[in-house]
Amino acid sequence: MPPAVWPAGGTIAGVKAILFDWDGTLIDTLGALYRANVEVMGALGLPFDEALYRRHFAPDWRLMYRRLGVPERRLYEANERWLAAYALGGESRPFPGVEAALERLATAGYPLGLVTAGDREVVEPQLDRFGLAGRFAATVFGDEVGAHKPDPGPLQAALARLRIDDRPERVAYLGDVPDDMRMARAVGVHAVGIVSALGEEADLLAAGADEVVAAAVEWIDSFLARPAEAPAGARPAPRASVG
Repeated sequence: MPPAVWPAGGTIAGVKAILFDWDGTLIDTLGALYRANVEVMGALGLPFDEALYRRHFAPDWRLMYRRLGVPERRLYEANERWLAAYALGGESRPFPGVEAALERLATAGYPLGLVTAGDREVVEPQLDRFGLAGRFAATVFGDEVGAHKPDPGPLQAALARLRIDDRPERVAYLGDVPDDMRMARAVGVHAVGIVSALGEEADLLAAGADEVVAAAVEWIDSFLARPAEAPAGARPAPRASVG
């Protein structure tokens, strides 16, 4: 059952932070990621389609490529090919309303964190490009802690940097794949599944999601609409314009 601090309605008391996955949760990159993998698998002469991608996907690209049949000796070649293909894969952008929704959370006083399987060299330029580099009080990249989702290590590292690892039940983590949910449950945070091409509602619930929504912005709007104990240092949230 979801922790009592996260009721379906009523006051949400003492929420300490809200953390996010990146690809497929805040930024619409899944098409570009898939196309880059099509290039890689084609160059290596291996079969690949959407069904195989869903079946073998893992946040750790090494594990995913092993599952897809890439020989160990060609893993780093595959990664270099992927980086080149992804760089040419077209512009990815945050999902509609993400920037404003994160601003509303920050204005309400909630510390925000980012825990992504993406490497720093890939994700950091995107954060800069979209003006989100200073939005997160803690960021953990996929090449940083030596462990990958669903291992709890990346999320635990983020909570330690936020200095709130003593009360994980008062933290939410939003992600779009089953391994996001498994990581969140392993740490004891509130697991919010975001439906995507790599995580359908049933898959996210089976992996331990406390709740599932269609988009991160939908969850943020719902969260901010509930009566809550304002975090320390909170400023009044701006009123939405009408018309």
